[in-house]
Amino acid sequence: MESSGFHETTFNFIMECDADICKDLYANNGLSGSTTMYPGIADRMQTEITALVPSTMKINIIAPPEQKYSVWKGGSILASLSTFQQMCISKQEYHESGPSTVHLKCF
Repeated sequence: MESSGFHETTFNFIMECDADICKDLYANNGLSGSTTMYPGIADRMQTEITALVPSTMKINIIAPPEQKYSVWKGGSILASLSTFQQMCISKQEYHESGPSTVHLKCF
C-alpha cells in the first residue's frame, strides 16, 4: 500500500482551497499530534513543501513545544465554547439527511 507523505498531503490540501487563502495557509502551517514528534520533521516539511511551490511562496512550518498535546487542547477549547452544541450533529439529524448534514452544518 502506497500513500502520500505529510508534505504531499499538506500540499494537495492547500491546493484544493480557495486561491486567496493559499498564501496564508503556506505561511501558517502548524504541526500537532504525537505523529509530528519525529526529530527533524518540521525542517523536512519545510524543505519538501518548498520544493513543490513557486520560489516566491513563503513557507512556515510551526512546531510548537506543546505540539504533542495540541490536538487534545484544541478539542478541549472547542468543547468548552458556548456555541459547541450548535456545531454538533445529532444521530437523528444524520439519519434524516445522511453525510450531507456535515456539509450543511460545517461549511
